[in-house]
Amino acid sequence: MKEQIEELISRIRPSLQADGGDIEFVSVENNVVKVRLKGACGSCPMSQMTLKNGVEALIRQHIPEITGVEAV
Repeated sequence: MKEQIEELISRIRPSLQADGGDIEFVSVENNVVKVRLKGACGSCPMSQMTLKNGVEALIRQHIPEITGVEAV
């Protein structure tokens, strides 16, 4: 599952990098993916929307047992 998550995050990474940010997979615990938002994403007021509507939606679409994605 970790490899699947990392592959999915790598699909999103170029979009975030284009806006000066980045995302890093940290862990998966109790079916919740933990990520670290970096660069411009770390301080962006829209980062939670990106996290839920972009990252979480993509991961849950491909790995239904994931219940959420959280920034740490």
